[in-house]
Amino acid sequence: MVGGGFQNAFKIPELKKRIFYTLALLIVYRIGVHVPTPGIDGVALASFFAKVEGTIFGIFNMFSGGALERLSVFALGIMPYISASIILQLLTVAIPHLERLKKEGEHGRKKITQYTRYGTVILSIIQGLGISVGLESMSSPGGAPVVIYPGWEFRLITIITLTAGTAFIMWLGEQITERGIGNGISLIIFAGIVANIPNAIGNSFRLLSTGEMGVFALIILLVLMILVVGFIIFVEQGQRRIPVQYAKRVVGRKMYGGQSTHLPLKINSSGVIPPIFASSIIMFPATIASFIAIPWIQSIASSIRPGNVVYELLFVSFIFFFCYFYTAVTFNPVDVADNMKKQGGYIPGIRPGKRTADHIDRVLTRITLGGAIYVSAVCVLPSILISKFNVPFYFGGTALLIVVGVAIDTISQMESHMLSRHYEGFLKKGGGKMKGRL
Repeated sequence: MVGGGFQNAFKIPELKKRIFYTLALLIVYRIGVHVPTPGIDGVALASFFAKVEGTIFGIFNMFSGGALERLSVFALGIMPYISASIILQLLTVAIPHLERLKKEGEHGRKKITQYTRYGTVILSIIQGLGISVGLESMSSPGGAPVVIYPGWEFRLITIITLTAGTAFIMWLGEQITERGIGNGISLIIFAGIVANIPNAIGNSFRLLSTGEMGVFALIILLVLMILVVGFIIFVEQGQRRIPVQYAKRVVGRKMYGGQSTHLPLKINSSGVIPPIFASSIIMFPATIASFIAIPWIQSIASSIRPGNVVYELLFVSFIFFFCYFYTAVTFNPVDVADNMKKQGGYIPGIRPGKRTADHIDRVLTRITLGGAIYVSAVCVLPSILISKFNVPFYFGGTALLIVVGVAIDTISQMESHMLSRHYEGFLKKGGGKMKGRL
């Protein structure tokens, strides 16, 4: 770390301002999570969510930081924005116009961002309508309806409120990205997940005080948590570096190139997209079945809930599929090989062009297998801990991958700011000497 550690971060005025700006907007987000949507019986809604753990509602509630179970103005969270981003990334493969925009640099990026915003609003309206209609059919275990005055008036208010809430979160994320530290959208999800940690700690101490969990078991759990977090950090920063050599070129009287570098390929290049998609697809039938009181449908739905063998097998299968699918969509070995060839680069021992693309594809396929095994292991861990060892909180899975990944990215952003500040100061100090020699 430049400058002797994070304690020096607050000594740099610009970095200090960015940190406090980020914290201020995250506090605004957490306040909004507790602002309720009109027309809802909060007690009945909380009772309903107590019985739908393990369905798609549970996943959305986790990513919204508990806003969905309160049905606050931020109940949809940032998921519509993420869904719109993923859809646009997938459409770039099928629609030539979007593919051209992706290659146009800053102008194309702004246009795609604009399309993503429109897609976010459309998805928010659709999801807001679905939630409002679904809420009208919900009731607590005691029979109390969740919606006080059902009808189109309630639906329109809910759609407008939830859509505006998501748009505001999207704006917060963009402001954090531009004027704060790190990726704003990721930090908002991070804040929502981390907000559940105090509750998990409280549950652990409660079980410890009542004797349901022993001190020795708690120590083993803490050691396991440290080992898992360390393992995730190790793998997330892991790369397979393919050596690349650039040929020497003579332009006029000067010679360029000739240096050696490498092409870094991440072990987990697809990030947290595979487990998010896999969880949503598997839990969708369980969510639908919770509204259908037919015995055979209920039995099928119960077999694909977390902790069951069928669920875990399907979950791992979908993770493998989406790891390969998303990597294939976001990383094109042919384009990489062509760009490398245009710049005079080649992999030692491999002919440029198709041979290079095939080699990169072969290496990428192998490391994606390792990445899929790693993501599957981390995501299956919570079910094992909860079902076999009676762990009082959800540890591992998509939430832990997001928390660790965002933490690493935020630290890297702070290091970059401190490093740029360090070189800026170096150049200012040397500026007088440079001018004196001219």
